Amino acid sequence: MRSEVTIIGAGLAGSEAAWQLLKRGFKVHMIEMRPLKTTPAHQTNLFAELVCSNSLRSDDAQTNAVGLLHHEMRQLDSLIMKCADETRVPAGGALAVNRTDFAAKITQTLKEHPLFTLETREAKLDLEQTNPVILATGPLTSDKLADQLKSLTNSESLHFFDAIAPIVYTESIDMTQAWYQSRYDKGDGTDYLNCPLSEEEYNTFLDALLNGKKVAFKEWEQNTPYFEGCLPIEVMAERGRQTLLFGPMKPVGLRNPHDDNRRPFAVIQLRKENKTGTLMNMVGFQTKLTYGAQKEVFRLIPALQNAEFARLGGIHRNTFVCGPKVLDSKLSLKAFPSIKLAGQITGCEGYIESASIGLLAGLFTAFPDLTPPPPETALGALLNHITNTANEETFQPMNINFGLFPEIEFQGKKVKGRDRKVLYTQRAAQKLNVWKQNF
Repeated sequence: MRSEVTIIGAGLAGSEAAWQLLKRGFKVHMIEMRPLKTTPAHQTNLFAELVCSNSLRSDDAQTNAVGLLHHEMRQLDSLIMKCADETRVPAGGALAVNRTDFAAKITQTLKEHPLFTLETREAKLDLEQTNPVILATGPLTSDKLADQLKSLTNSESLHFFDAIAPIVYTESIDMTQAWYQSRYDKGDGTDYLNCPLSEEEYNTFLDALLNGKKVAFKEWEQNTPYFEGCLPIEVMAERGRQTLLFGPMKPVGLRNPHDDNRRPFAVIQLRKENKTGTLMNMVGFQTKLTYGAQKEVFRLIPALQNAEFARLGGIHRNTFVCGPKVLDSKLSLKAFPSIKLAGQITGCEGYIESASIGLLAGLFTAFPDLTPPPPETALGALLNHITNTANEETFQPMNINFGLFPEIEFQGKKVKGRDRKVLYTQRAAQKLNVWKQNF
């Protein structure tokens, strides 16, 4: 029997770290505050609950950095990826899941493991503890723990805002105006439901969105920034009246069968939230509008004029450290090496990124002498960014993308476009296969 590891937080990162340790004979003692104390975004007591979208994004491992990260995690027997594959719902080229089934499978797998124990309480770091600790409390870290971490890392701030999108009952959508089609006809054509707007309807909607009542910030929240990759829809709209037409309401790649297959002026895409398609997620419509304003504003979309909402959008505070400043290359706090951080609290952004950093934290704990994965891999590129190459002064949460990878040349020339992405993924696969031999 190997030593016991304490993991604080049962989210995606904590669950993945736990799995990587359990399968290697470590005892895992997990501390999770839910349901004793809940958060503004969680709705269940399940591990690895997805609080925003149900999508893990692109599953294309040939030309997409996110899909490559999926592939690498599968190669390392990721619990998150295994359960995602088993609970996936149609979403074109994306990997989307039934969020309840997904979280339930992860919870069951860990709770049934004989080396796993769970304690329900609000945790605090014990600096005198000798066993390894992985802090994976995620973007909704409790105030007490966040304050302690802030003190330990000499940080001025650990917070930014994130927002979640509404979910609509499919049966309440007007199908005489909406239609199923994936952008550019990817997938089987039933993954996305499109709700069009004319130019006049778009302007009416935009005015209501801009003037809608917003959630009031508390005094201590006034200087907390948003994460650029998950802006509320109304914040995007404030940047210009055309902004949404090049973002979540872009009409490209779509044809309206109710209007002689013309391209609409603007469109809202809804993605299946579950396998049966009874629930639809409003893609890109994260919001800080009040609940009442959401119903009024979103029902101005013609196809949603009678929409009923299974969940309205919301906003919550996220927590992260400045990784390059406070973490070493193996995710340990420089000031307290026995404590590793995992998941979004390290400064990565996104479900799969969070889980991947949890996977690495588990491996580094199980194998203290393990070198970090090569920066040419998706795992290594993301880890290298949040612990090393990112600018400390402007550090913001980051999704995986090919911009984090070392540049690549072919026959002495820089390669662009799709060919460059293919070369990146091919190189990553070779590097990962070599690195895997170390454990």
